[in-house]
Amino acid sequence: MKKFLVTLLFIPLLAHSAQNFNTAKTKLIQLYKLNPQQTTFYCGCEFAFNNKKGIVDFAKCGYEPRKNLNRASRIEWEHVMPAENFGRHLECWRDGGRKECKKDATFNEMEGDLHNLQPAIGEVNGDRSNYRYSQFTKEFTQYGQCKTAVDFKDRKFQPRDEIRGVIARTYFYMSDKYNINLSKSEYKLMQAWDKMYPPNAWECERNKLIEQIQGNDNKFVTQQCN
Repeated sequence: MKKFLVTLLFIPLLAHSAQNFNTAKTKLIQLYKLNPQQTTFYCGCEFAFNNKKGIVDFAKCGYEPRKNLNRASRIEWEHVMPAENFGRHLECWRDGGRKECKKDATFNEMEGDLHNLQPAIGEVNGDRSNYRYSQFTKEFTQYGQCKTAVDFKDRKFQPRDEIRGVIARTYFYMSDKYNINLSKSEYKLMQAWDKMYPPNAWECERNKLIEQIQGNDNKFVTQQCN
């Protein structure tokens, strides 16, 4: 309990800067430094920050780089709902994609929304790209013991069981807050994952901590944690 109270004391100090992806990363680094027991999103690996650099201990979690050791060796902030999914709804995206949208306040708010950002091994973040979430295999051989799979041909990404509910509630949050339409199949999958995988203690706590920083909660998490 003491540790949680200390976290709440320090986090609000960052709450007044403008919201964009760069400021979001700074806030998240502080949040995770104060909660060091947490793990990477897609592979469940322990990690630590040395200043702003996130470091993963492959030996502890059995992660094996698929192809890109340099990128696998760092922590990156993954958009659970990809930038293309929320950016393509904006005129700036049609005019010039992500680069053009960097000038757009609405896009910056969405790109820097802390509820949609999770710490991920850089290689897995890159491999996920903007592929849709799916279920298509029971074999996990691409990243050692990490139970995540990528189908590069069909552009599909299967996340480990433990985070499927988090993904669903994040998608519902982004759809609700920013008026982003989900496809029928996407909605059905997220609805199923939301029911099958309820929030754990960290998802509930993280939601409260982000509310302290950003000023709003994810109601799809809150309603299951209270």
